[in-house]
Amino acid sequence: MHVYQATIQDLEGITPLFNAYRVFYKQTSNISAAKAFMKERFIQQDSVIFVAVEDESYVGFTQLYPSFSSVAMKKTFILNDLYVDERVRGKRIGWNLLEAAKDYTYEVGAKGLTLETGHDNFRAQGLYEKFGYQLIEENRFYYFGVDEN
Repeated sequence: MHVYQATIQDLEGITPLFNAYRVFYKQTSNISAAKAFMKERFIQQDSVIFVAVEDESYVGFTQLYPSFSSVAMKKTFILNDLYVDERVRGKRIGWNLLEAAKDYTYEVGAKGLTLETGHDNFRAQGLYEKFGYQLIEENRFYYFGVDEN
């Protein structure tokens, strides 16, 4: 398995994974919209994407969005997406993608990585906690929706 930072040349391989990720979160499958969204991320260079490839097949990805910590006066990242093809789970692919994200965060001198996952996504919670992520219980997460689609 090979994990590396993706470029627009990886768009065709990432698109089905991104679509499956959205379906996992109860969204309607839409390959063309998924491809357009990911293509825009590459063109705008507003996210950092790592992919895992095994035997020439794309088997997982993670996507980081940059943000900033005003208190620390440093860049930070939101690990917004992590997905591993269900047919190859249990092979440390998610772990290796988390490693790539962590290494990148160090390389660019960022403060850290933040993520969220569903209350019922126990498998992902276990991975994150085993990796060293800490659940921050003293903070509340708020959301203001402008477009509720």
